[in-house]
Amino acid sequence: MREKYVAPSLNAKAFHCPHCEVHAHQYWFEGARFVKGQRFDVLKDNKKLTISICEHCGEYSLWLDEAMLYPVSSIAPIPVEDMPQEVKDDYIEAKSIVNMSPRAASALLRLGLQKLMVSLGEKGEDLNTDIGNLVKKGLPTTVQQALDCVRVIGNNAVHPGELDLKDDQQTASGLFGLVNMIVNVMITQPKEVSSLYEKIPKGAKAAIVKRDR
Repeated sequence: MREKYVAPSLNAKAFHCPHCEVHAHQYWFEGARFVKGQRFDVLKDNKKLTISICEHCGEYSLWLDEAMLYPVSSIAPIPVEDMPQEVKDDYIEAKSIVNMSPRAASALLRLGLQKLMVSLGEKGEDLNTDIGNLVKKGLPTTVQQALDCVRVIGNNAVHPGELDLKDDQQTASGLFGLVNMIVNVMITQPKEVSSLYEKIPKGAKAAIVKRDR
């Protein structure tokens, strides 16, 4: 199972590097410093420039106060391995723009979720109806709530209502974790259980079927 994603944050001892995507220790420096032949100085207007260098790949990131200036990279987690490719395409595109447009990223995640419904045996035409059908089939409450979070917030990004996502990057970024969780519960976990169940001897399986009748 993939380790938990740790988003880059100012002065954190370790996080998933925005360059190599490896969870690695970070070295921090403040003030004037030469990095790869370039000189960086403390900026004006009382704003502090900080530099972090990844122990794994040696690449650097620039921070202005608590905001990462370089690279222009999303703090959203990478998609889980079992995410269907058509969903992953929307997810990766959303990840690439969430810093610049949380609303557009949220809308893309909602689109990806609609495509995921097809992989889960639903029509993928109306997201609300598909979620309702999954609930009737015994969908866990936590997954239902995660689905509705992405559905409602993503829809709001297209049709603004009470929730304004223009400057709410944190809310938009949180949706990525929910999409990963949905894929993990609905696709990865059943696949892992099925793989182990197939190793059970036929006699034991027959006894299980008889018991459940």
